[in-house]
Amino acid sequence: MIKYKRDIIKMLSDKGITTYQIRKNKIFTESQLMQLRNNKLVTQETLDKLCTLLECQPGFLLEYESDEDMKKFEEMILKYIKK
Repeated sequence: MIKYKRDIIKMLSDKGITTYQIRKNKIFTESQLMQLRNNKLVTQETLDKLCTLLECQPGFLLEYESDEDMKKFEEMILKYIKK
């Protein structure tokens, strides 16, 4: 599962970028802000804007963490590849 490593809204705030400014300047929609507040993944376009605003690479914001279902899927794939 891909998830955020950091609190994106807090990072924006730490850079002096408020959610009011974001909405006022139509950088993100309210829906996109809600996704960020609720740690939901966003589109590639939104991620690109975040990286621009925060002056960072996507890997600074996101990480991959395997969950149980994914571990089972990975094991199945590895068995298939080894055949």
